Amino acid sequence: MKPKFYITTSIFYASSKPHVGNSYEGVLTDAIARYKRLTGYDVIFTTGTDEHGQKVQNKALENNVSPQEYVDEISLEVRRIDDLLNVSYDKFVRTTNPNHKSIVAKIFKKLYNQGDIYKGTYEGLYCTPCESFFTESQLIDGKCPDCGREVAPMKEEAYFLKLSKYNKWLADYIESHPDFILPEGRKNEIMNTFIKPGVEDLCISRTSFDWGVKVPMDSKHVIYVWLDALVNYITFIGYDPDGSSEEFKRYWPADVHIIGKDILRFHTIYWPVILKTLDLPMPKTIFGHPWVLAADSDKMSKSKGNVLFADDLVKIFGTDAVRYYLLHEIPYSHDGNISYDLIIERYNADLANTLGNLVNRTVNMVYKYFDGEVCTPKEFEMLDKELIEMSKHLLEKVEAKMNDFKIADAIDEVFEIFRRCNKYIDETMPWVLAKDESKQERLKTVLYNLLEAIRCGAVVLQAFLPETADKIFKQLNTENKSIDSLGDFKGMDPGIILNKPEVLFARIDKEEKLKELS
Repeated sequence: MKPKFYITTSIFYASSKPHVGNSYEGVLTDAIARYKRLTGYDVIFTTGTDEHGQKVQNKALENNVSPQEYVDEISLEVRRIDDLLNVSYDKFVRTTNPNHKSIVAKIFKKLYNQGDIYKGTYEGLYCTPCESFFTESQLIDGKCPDCGREVAPMKEEAYFLKLSKYNKWLADYIESHPDFILPEGRKNEIMNTFIKPGVEDLCISRTSFDWGVKVPMDSKHVIYVWLDALVNYITFIGYDPDGSSEEFKRYWPADVHIIGKDILRFHTIYWPVILKTLDLPMPKTIFGHPWVLAADSDKMSKSKGNVLFADDLVKIFGTDAVRYYLLHEIPYSHDGNISYDLIIERYNADLANTLGNLVNRTVNMVYKYFDGEVCTPKEFEMLDKELIEMSKHLLEKVEAKMNDFKIADAIDEVFEIFRRCNKYIDETMPWVLAKDESKQERLKTVLYNLLEAIRCGAVVLQAFLPETADKIFKQLNTENKSIDSLGDFKGMDPGIILNKPEVLFARIDKEEKLKELS
């Protein structure tokens, strides 16, 4: 049986269309999921939409539709954009799913019956967009510390989860499991800002709106959206307090939750405590990824007019160009910027020049000199060694980066192969060899080395740019795409005829394109 790997995104709050920063999470998670499948894992990858709460109810009211109609439309849009970006999820979560709602109610009742939930009164400062209460000391300049919007005083009867009871356990658990929260800087932030000062009990029900899962023994209360949302990671793989499925027993605990750094607090404080009260194991890692910022290093905001949407970018640049930019240009732990200008620069430098031009000129040379036939390599020189060794050891280099969730570094390892191929062409000068009858065997070897190195790169590239990898395999006329084919540098079969060369990425005239887009 294959080893299992369970990976999730957070679920997108269904209040508006996701911008490219939201879509980044799906692409990032997809690259990890695809890589794990490629390397032999039995993967489950979940993503989806979080559909309850006051903000959704208010948005539906503004649009003169029911909350269900509103979230149906938003959820469909989220799924459409994920599909456009080739996000290969296995399950698309919706918290309005009847089974999920039923299990949420069961979980609430179980925790209430065992004394981990109690009824009281909440008085505090509430941020409607974030569905969160804050104390005065947590505010920044008198506003919500997460989104910067206004907060309002609110007092109401509520049910509470006993977070404070588990504060010491949580602190000890995080300190003794160094990979539980990554990157490490995010762990230090959570520990120092929230856990060491002591967490307060969490308000987990509301009475001021009714769009959500009803508290089973008190129907005027709606279960707080974060409890409802967080348990999706277990409900959609078959958790049930009365008896869980075989699927749940196989795949839980999650290997990694990929989430935005802005919701790290909920996933590293509320979620572990919920799991502890359910007597379930913790996820192995919670990875808080950075933000995708507008060109001016500011958060994207409709009011500022600096929002970019992934589907618009795909129309302009293509799916894999957008995937490449998001995966390569957003660092491991620091925010990254995005703009038309920056995308075009990276597109031309890496995709059109380094990769596209390499594949095109190599296939063209095989056609020009040997009518498209892959020839048997016989005449090797010391000059070949570096390219061959780099190709043979590509997987272990990528594996090391992927294990640390350094996706940008992993994709760069693949492009190092392509850069080395371009240098190898300059070093070997096939056009000079072609003019010398005595150098024909050497020319065959040089072209074979280029084709095989490109194929090796394309094998790993399947995790990051799946459409592009398929186009490369098509031009190479090979079905030899498996990870097992790496290591011996003999993956191209002599005697096959390559398919005709096609341009992978046409170079963009930056000035013209920016004028057109403006």
